[in-house]
Amino acid sequence: MKKWIFLPVLIILISCKEKITDTYFTGDKAIGYFNEIEAICKKDSGRLWGQYLYGPVMFVDRASRTIIASHPDKNGILRQKNGIYTGHYPRERIINNTGVEFGGELFALSPLPNEEDAYRIKTRAIHSLFHRLQLTKGISQAVFNTRHMDEKDARLWVKLEWKALKKAINSEGIEQELAIRDALIFRGSRREQYQKYAEEENKFETYEGLATFTYILLCTDSAGENNARLLEYLDRIYTYQSYSRSYGLIPGALYANLLYQNNFDFKTIMIDSTDLGKLVKETYDIQLPELCRDIAGSLALNYNIDAIYREEEQRLQDINERIHRQVSVFTEKPVVFLELESPYFDFEPEDIRSLDTLGILYNSMRISDNWGKLTVDKGGCLVSNNLKHLRITAKGLKERKSHYYGEGWHLILNDGWELDEVNENYLVRKLIP
Repeated sequence: MKKWIFLPVLIILISCKEKITDTYFTGDKAIGYFNEIEAICKKDSGRLWGQYLYGPVMFVDRASRTIIASHPDKNGILRQKNGIYTGHYPRERIINNTGVEFGGELFALSPLPNEEDAYRIKTRAIHSLFHRLQLTKGISQAVFNTRHMDEKDARLWVKLEWKALKKAINSEGIEQELAIRDALIFRGSRREQYQKYAEEENKFETYEGLATFTYILLCTDSAGENNARLLEYLDRIYTYQSYSRSYGLIPGALYANLLYQNNFDFKTIMIDSTDLGKLVKETYDIQLPELCRDIAGSLALNYNIDAIYREEEQRLQDINERIHRQVSVFTEKPVVFLELESPYFDFEPEDIRSLDTLGILYNSMRISDNWGKLTVDKGGCLVSNNLKHLRITAKGLKERKSHYYGEGWHLILNDGWELDEVNENYLVRKLIP
């Protein structure tokens, strides 16, 4: 009987092993990319941040969780094959662009794109190498939640700010200075209205915005290409229906780009909570009114504010339609409720949608917390605006040991946690000794 039980397991393991090699990122091609990434860092030679950026790089295929690394780990977990180092990334760990300790070594971790795209492969690596640099300076990964950015007024101000920054990057001289002034007035108007979020905005802008600035700058060959790539990314984020989890990706990069144009020395700043807008103001000697909102309204007419109003009205209409269509999935019993204590998220910013006061809908995501790891591939999950609670449908719930499966999701619970049925719903909670 034991042989018949063991044989199917052996077949599964062989199947997984074959899948690991079924990727475009193997052998000479992977080595070629690692060499290109190292060459990009050598070209900079630490001039931008005062420290050589290159180090151990690890790409992980999300489907198979296969590791393809440029360097070995210190504990011998990875195995060398054809000039690269391979292994399996633990299921309980999140895969995103960051620095991560693995086998006693500090790696720059990046998810491997589903399809080969040389620019995305290289920029993801530089993105993660920058976060690795931050870790060496004691700046660890954090969960940023600028939830006010989904409020109508905040979105109006930030869209005006981005339009002015785009104009500034595309101009020079007096025209550029006036556009910078306008951007800072729109920024100041928002911060006058949302004062308590200013510090969180700064942290988000420096942690992710400076990463964006760095990887675009180092992976382009001219000022024209750099500006084009940066503004292309701005145009993409501009269309997002929710800015609460993506805001910091672009404004920090836009302000850093303007600083770079003025030969700013980035080695002089703290890369964890600097107000990049304030640095631009000082660098370009921009004078602002005592109250920005006193003149922001008249300036907004120069940036097609009527079109922004129409965009936001359409967004609210889409939200209301989505609430009517989808909210029952997360409110009608049975539903699984999870409390978020120390969450780490992995998601694509374009995959999230606001459901107004109900929270943020993630079409797909991966999240780890004290209780374990949740993977949502389809059907979505609803996260509260304060990032304290998450809910998914419990329809089709199945259990196998500490693994739970529902319609489009898979939950792995750590030891000492249980999924408990309460009033036809389910709660993830710690076992009582």
